[in-house]
Amino acid sequence: MSIAKLFGKAANVDPARELYEEIVRQARVPGFYQAGGVPDTVDGRFELVALHVFLVLHRLKAEGTGDASDLGQAVFDIFVQDMDASLREMGAGDLGVGKRVKAMIRGLYGRIGAYEAALGGGPDSLEEALQRNLFGTVSPSSQDVERMAGYVRGEVAALGQRPAAELAAGQLRFGSVPA
Repeated sequence: MSIAKLFGKAANVDPARELYEEIVRQARVPGFYQAGGVPDTVDGRFELVALHVFLVLHRLKAEGTGDASDLGQAVFDIFVQDMDASLREMGAGDLGVGKRVKAMIRGLYGRIGAYEAALGGGPDSLEEALQRNLFGTVSPSSQDVERMAGYVRGEVAALGQRPAAELAAGQLRFGSVPA
């Protein structure tokens, strides 16, 4: 038994935290908002984090192993902790935080389902899913939607080429923001 398990700490928490930190770092890249048309709002930032969480969870799901599943769950758990902390920083009261975090979790599940279906759907399915979710509070140009769809497809392909051992070690780098 490892010391981490002895004290109830999952062995993959540090790699999961590193993956999540890279997710957030990528979601904060100004190019998504300045040139990509993603609204620079609380909703837009949530949507970009959710999109990148989806990309990582989609890649881990493809592994089909218990270790990858555990790592994905740890990333998800850190997402929930981060949303809780963010709401509290924005001044949400204790009584409202739980409901709002639950709504964010449902939102993330909805996006995961929509993006999974879109990747396996017709030629415009991803664009439609991005328009409903990532761009849900604005009217983006068709070029912005197409650029983001190309970015997502490119990231799915690139992550698919990354060895699982790199992700298990918390090593993740996303590609350039679409311009």
